[in-house]
Amino acid sequence: MKYRPLATLIAILAVTPAFAQENTPGGHFALNWDADADGTVSLEEATTRRGDIFTTFDSDEDGFLSGQEYDLFDEARATDRAGMQEEMVSVQGTGQGNGHGMGGEEQGMGRAFNDADGDDRVSREEFMARVPDWFAMMDRNGDGGITTSDFGPGN
Repeated sequence: MKYRPLATLIAILAVTPAFAQENTPGGHFALNWDADADGTVSLEEATTRRGDIFTTFDSDEDGFLSGQEYDLFDEARATDRAGMQEEMVSVQGTGQGNGHGMGGEEQGMGRAFNDADGDDRVSREEFMARVPDWFAMMDRNGDGGITTSDFGPGN
């Protein structure tokens, strides 16, 4: 089954008006990664979602994200970030609050972080092996789960 990467990721990462209006740092992340909606993204949920994302962008289904496939992944993430920033400006009337918590989230999705062997393509094994490290970066308070309290100023 072939996927439409940009459209699929945007659907996976869609911002809802409720979270945008609440202006909750990390609300967008929680909405899309907290599968059981218990308020905490577990390592298991993060692992599943990252696997889904890899599958979405591995358009030739060869078990690797090539440079071109990773470019599409980067583009989709940039589009998603731009959409979140526009929502925040629309809700707040200013740009404040944008990007809180995005450091670990964005860095952990980047090609350099995931291409462990430096061969300019990322295997499923490389991408999934980085889940615990990425999760630890996101879990800023170290409590074993990612919640909205791991986002925001000072986190």
